[in-house]
Amino acid sequence: MKDRIRQLMLAQHMNQQSFAEVLDISPASLSSIFNDRTKPTLNHIDAIKSKFPSINLDWLMYGKGSMFLDGVSHDELKNSNVTTQLQPTLDFDDTSSIDTHPSTRQVASVPPMSTNPASSSQQINLNFLDKKERKITEIRIFYDDQTWETFVPKK
Repeated sequence: MKDRIRQLMLAQHMNQQSFAEVLDISPASLSSIFNDRTKPTLNHIDAIKSKFPSINLDWLMYGKGSMFLDGVSHDELKNSNVTTQLQPTLDFDDTSSIDTHPSTRQVASVPPMSTNPASSSQQINLNFLDKKERKITEIRIFYDDQTWETFVPKK
């Protein structure tokens, strides 16, 4: 079943993070399924069915039939999800509200800025604390084969 969930994710052109986000499950839970640490639960199946209503549950659970119910492709499913979420906000065909005569307005003049930076901003004083200078005593590099090297600077 994990392979079919992965196929659905790829058919929707999503990565694990975005697929988990759409399903409202944790990415770690989805990763555990894909890495065979856990099996998909009823909550996972229910989340998939609610977010992708045209998914064929026989295909998802048992591998029988096609991925989507008859006559629905994954592109149509994706487009239906997008069109239900987006509402038109502008009507570009309505030309009755266009004003063909521009109005004239006077713009208030802005006083020029001062060119002296000291007069326009506050002067900032920085006080450095006396700290003892630090020196490198040793550098260690750890490798993925559980070994390491230590480098000590010459004195």
